[in-house]
Amino acid sequence: MTRTALVPTMGALHDGHLALVHRVRELADRVVVSIFVNPTQFGAGEGFDRYPRTLDADRALLGDLAEVFAPTVDEVYPPDNPPPVVHAGAMGDLWEGAARPSHFDGVLSVVNRLFDLVKPDIAVFGEKDWQQLTLIRRMVVERGLPSEIVGVPTVREPSGLALSSRNRNLSPDELEKAALLPAVLQQIAESGGTSESIIRGAARLDDAGFVVDYLDVVDENTLEPTIDSANARVIVAARIGTTRLIDNMPVAPVPER
Repeated sequence: MTRTALVPTMGALHDGHLALVHRVRELADRVVVSIFVNPTQFGAGEGFDRYPRTLDADRALLGDLAEVFAPTVDEVYPPDNPPPVVHAGAMGDLWEGAARPSHFDGVLSVVNRLFDLVKPDIAVFGEKDWQQLTLIRRMVVERGLPSEIVGVPTVREPSGLALSSRNRNLSPDELEKAALLPAVLQQIAESGGTSESIIRGAARLDDAGFVVDYLDVVDENTLEPTIDSANARVIVAARIGTTRLIDNMPVAPVPER
């Protein structure tokens, strides 16, 4: 039986996306990369119209690694038969959801719709968007969807900066400064996620010109703040110039004494 894998994207593909494709090619016979800039996950002023659309370059980058599925808005959201809205609930109001109300309702709704269109046995997502990955895993369980969700570790620049389509918006000076973001996360992670390390990290980012939306240590599964280093992640969202970056790292467990 042919196993189908889906890699949902909004295009503007980079090496981080290719890492998802290469990972899932090990697990499935057929790989589909969806390219769809989803209007329902953008709030007012969040740049839906400005989001880069590079379909020809994306197709060239993928080559024969995967099939490309690039539906129109009407195919994903047919006006005469609109698909259901999937609500993220209280977990979707945390962190990214607090900064971007209804964002995760849009994400879950489009992922649910893509699953309905492609019917994948496996779907793969990057760990950079940890809150998104956690919510999608929960949605699949709650809705009884027959798709396995696979998370792939974040792919990084040589500087440590997480690969993102947004990085292309950074000036050379901002790109150099942005390398501080993963350095701060690593310091907090290696400390076991102590409150003192979080305070120091936030001060370093502030001194470098970042505007920090949040910086905290959370339980990997509930996304609630935690002081327990087991199964924890340090998460961040911060702006440098006009570009908002997100990242996370697993916290190193503190050895028992």
